[in-house]
Amino acid sequence: MTAHANALQDIREVVGAAGVVDDPVAQSAYLIDERRLYEGQAGLIVRPGSVDEVARVLAICHDARLGVVPQGGNTGYCGGATPTSATQVVVSLSRLNRVREIDAVGHTMTVDAGVVLANAQAAAEQAGLLFPLSMGSEGSCQIGGNLSTNAGGLAVLRYGTARELVLGLEVVLPDGQVINGLTGLRKDNTGIDLKAMFMGAEGTLGIITGAVVKLFPAARSTETAWLAVDSTQAACELLGLARQISGDSVSSFEYVSRASLDLVVAHVDGAKSPLANDAQHFVLMELTSAASDDSLRVRTEALMEAGFEQGLIIDGVLAESGPQRSALWRLRESIPEAEKLYGGAVKHDISVRISRIPEYMQTATTAFDDLGAPYHSVYGHIGDGNLHYNLLPPADTSERTVWQRTWAKRLSAKVHRLAAELDGSFSAEHGIGQLKREDLAEFKDPVALAAMRAIKKALDPHGIMNPGKVL
Repeated sequence: MTAHANALQDIREVVGAAGVVDDPVAQSAYLIDERRLYEGQAGLIVRPGSVDEVARVLAICHDARLGVVPQGGNTGYCGGATPTSATQVVVSLSRLNRVREIDAVGHTMTVDAGVVLANAQAAAEQAGLLFPLSMGSEGSCQIGGNLSTNAGGLAVLRYGTARELVLGLEVVLPDGQVINGLTGLRKDNTGIDLKAMFMGAEGTLGIITGAVVKLFPAARSTETAWLAVDSTQAACELLGLARQISGDSVSSFEYVSRASLDLVVAHVDGAKSPLANDAQHFVLMELTSAASDDSLRVRTEALMEAGFEQGLIIDGVLAESGPQRSALWRLRESIPEAEKLYGGAVKHDISVRISRIPEYMQTATTAFDDLGAPYHSVYGHIGDGNLHYNLLPPADTSERTVWQRTWAKRLSAKVHRLAAELDGSFSAEHGIGQLKREDLAEFKDPVALAAMRAIKKALDPHGIMNPGKVL
């Protein structure tokens, strides 16, 4: 047997029969990304059952110079968890799925990296607490992947990104050594914050196997409103007003364009517009409080009244029940599905300062109309400056293939360049993966990029961790 084959056999022995995915049908799910943009191959797909097994697998790969592709729920949008070569080993964390501890006094939870996000939320809820990380894929994405991509989601405005919810990490380095940083300390001023390097690195520096995350008091009062606003400028001003009047109780503040809403109504069964008007801009606003009295309702009604008086709100509806709240959220969360049913979209994930969102929207709309790309679907987390400025192909299906080949890449470059010109980011929450490597090289500060490469070289001198991704 060759050295390569020997190494793969050694890995099989480490994880045992239960830890190897040999069935061709089962393998396919590990070899293609969520958006079906990338389909790869691998020499071996394994599911280690413990941190020790992960460490031993990496040590073997390090010695044999085998590429390692860490994989969580495989829900990413940029091909960051898709293998690219038959010499690579996919390491799925799905069997590391324990909630190790909940500290109700310190408001922390220690979890394995393979815990599905929805299960982490449920575990916190059972303890009477809240783990606020939330996104459309929470039923299948995993904590390790959330942290490796520094996921954003629907509650960043109130609680921050995944990075801001972490107190400690357990990480297996490329050579198999384990950093045990699961102390859960809120104050630890003992040098470089190592955990920060692994969040957002997309598995290029090591494999996250465990984390201590922050918990919060559970929401006992929730108010949800769907509001028509005059413009994106009005939406941004309304956000500031809402934070002031509500005592900073705003947990989500989502923007939905008329085009995105129309897509949902047209393509998603049962979807209906909550308001009978021709407004072009909408906001889905949610406020939460740990108090169980009526004060949040009073504050919500007060800020809506102020919004009407100041001309920021044109029309609006306040959810009166759980089903009504769910129906409003369904409109926002169904936009990606509606785009897919329409025939796809050229997707983007930009961010700018909240105060510059109106400038970006005005500049982008004018630019794309001039370029002959009038079909937009724009929505996102306006509360943290993150817009999904997506471009739709022509409605005529016969023109779509030509449009994709001729315009898609040029239009994406324009979307990203406009964000860069406003000191923004071309990737707010979806990461880099394979899809955006060229953009990283173009838009990232060269000194910062050189520092990233130096860290990669120091921790992974043989370049085995997630080859071809990010850097």
